[in-house]
Amino acid sequence: MNEPVFVIPLWADLIAVGLGGIQGALFASGFRGQRRLDLLGVAIIGIVMGMGGGLIRDLLLNVTPVTLQSNWYLLTATGAALIGMLLAGLFHRLNAVIVGLDALVIGLFGAFGTSKALALGLPLVPAVFVGVCAAVGGGILRDMIMGLPVAIMHVGSLYAVAAGAGCLVLAGANALGVDLVAAAIIGVVVTAVIRLLAVIFDISLPEQRALYRRKVAVETSTIPIVKS
Repeated sequence: MNEPVFVIPLWADLIAVGLGGIQGALFASGFRGQRRLDLLGVAIIGIVMGMGGGLIRDLLLNVTPVTLQSNWYLLTATGAALIGMLLAGLFHRLNAVIVGLDALVIGLFGAFGTSKALALGLPLVPAVFVGVCAAVGGGILRDMIMGLPVAIMHVGSLYAVAAGAGCLVLAGANALGVDLVAAAIIGVVVTAVIRLLAVIFDISLPEQRALYRRKVAVETSTIPIVKS
């Protein structure tokens, strides 16, 4: 008998798509000056953020994109983008809501991507890679479409690192025998907590320039080298 194909519950996938759509619309509607977008532009960015992670996940797994197999995905992403536009003023006054929404979205997409990869038989490391790509994929597409520097490539608040940690915890817990659904919930929580802590305490990875400055300092004996 063939093994059953892993299916993410429609309601759960739509929640992630909807939250991503709202987040994308809020991001796009916040631009002013030469980069401000019209209603269609904001809606497109919201749809890309809502559906991008799932599309990238399924393309990497070489399966039919589920976001194109139902009317609900595009309708949900579009409706969420419209909500994000209409309530942008309110959301922008509630910065904590945006930060929390951001953390939850990357946690959900990362967990869904890793869970689906594991269920399809991928080893732990590739499964984590798929999860991270799903978590940050929408943001990458957003930045590329808007002509912006890709956010995860620059100094920031551990966006991809948080997703990677959550996906790794999920895969590790599942390898130890934890049910995949329970492991996914744990992964979402880990990702969200790391992301929130990074934003609250302004934690980020060191810049490569800092590493270069230390190398130069060592070579010029500015930093004493203690020999054992």
